[in-house]
Amino acid sequence: MDATAPTDPNTSRAARILGRPFDINGLTLRNRIAMAPMTREFSPDGVPGADVAEYYARRAAGGVGLIVTEGTYVDHASAGSSHRVPHFHGEAALAGWQRVAEAVHTAGGKIVPQLWHVGATRDAGQGPIPSAPPAGPSGLGLDGEAKGHAMTGADVDAVIKAFADSAAAAERIGFDGVELHGAHGYLIDQFLWGVTNRRTDGYGGDLASRTRFATEIVEAVRAAVSPTFPVIFRLSQWKANAFDAKLASSPAELESLLAPLAAAGVDAFHASTRRYWLPEFDDTDLNLAGWAKKLTGKATLSVGSVGLDKEFVGPQGFTKETASTGIDLLLDRMERDEFDAVAVGRALIADAEWANKALTDRLGEAAPYEAGLLRRLS
Repeated sequence: MDATAPTDPNTSRAARILGRPFDINGLTLRNRIAMAPMTREFSPDGVPGADVAEYYARRAAGGVGLIVTEGTYVDHASAGSSHRVPHFHGEAALAGWQRVAEAVHTAGGKIVPQLWHVGATRDAGQGPIPSAPPAGPSGLGLDGEAKGHAMTGADVDAVIKAFADSAAAAERIGFDGVELHGAHGYLIDQFLWGVTNRRTDGYGGDLASRTRFATEIVEAVRAAVSPTFPVIFRLSQWKANAFDAKLASSPAELESLLAPLAAAGVDAFHASTRRYWLPEFDDTDLNLAGWAKKLTGKATLSVGSVGLDKEFVGPQGFTKETASTGIDLLLDRMERDEFDAVAVGRALIADAEWANKALTDRLGEAAPYEAGLLRRLS
């Protein structure tokens, strides 16, 4: 359904624009609202329980079209930094995730896991396997200083296989697609970024060369799942310690990053910005998701402080209180088809019914986000 098509005059603008069905590689979503991935750390020993299933199902029942889960660790010794972040491997964790998917489907939603390797953001001694060293493309942290282990060719192969294995597991246990976490300075992004990737082999060099690791992950995932199983790739310019970081300083550079990923099998790009309303480059109003759509022709999701009065500003951003705000600027951009869907983060932690309230012009009733909400799954 086109945003400009004739509609019932009694239907709200938000319902006309956000309520349109949305298709990603044959997966039809009931609307244009997604739940953004947010690490909650309520899965002891990496296994999601009934409380996790209920948490996501409440958002699906509250009208969200697509749930993107919190980041889930792939099966690699250095992938994770917390015992309470869920895995996407192993019998117990996958059984837990199968129950999550079933609960979301029963509530009327669709769900994809976000597959994650934290790379050299991990400190030595952390995580499910404390003895494993932090691993990154060049043994460098996000500050460019020495940290951890520079990945060998065998390490690269093992991580690529781990992503593919988790993607295959997602399809096997009933998920609707997968998202690959290539943003925010984590492992895939560390290969993309010149500050953390100083390799002199085929995985380093100019930006196009630095996409090789991400591209090979996409290719391996694509080969491990059915042709119609959606593969979403999350990207960002900013990093956890560098909000002004840039992978690409121009549309041409961004195209050199995105084109190989699209050719490898990405079905949609999930573009993470801290403020969705800001232009990505000079001389145009397009944000990062808008540019990704323009350059690749792929579906895009935009995210960044939707429905809140304060932007996300790193780890401390989750601890600040915010007020609910309107979405007129968002609707303006979506009416122009700048991007296809919007992912909502903290506003959905605050109010599981945010999507239904947005679709029925009741955002004035939405509960505000506040720090205490992070202490429980509600």
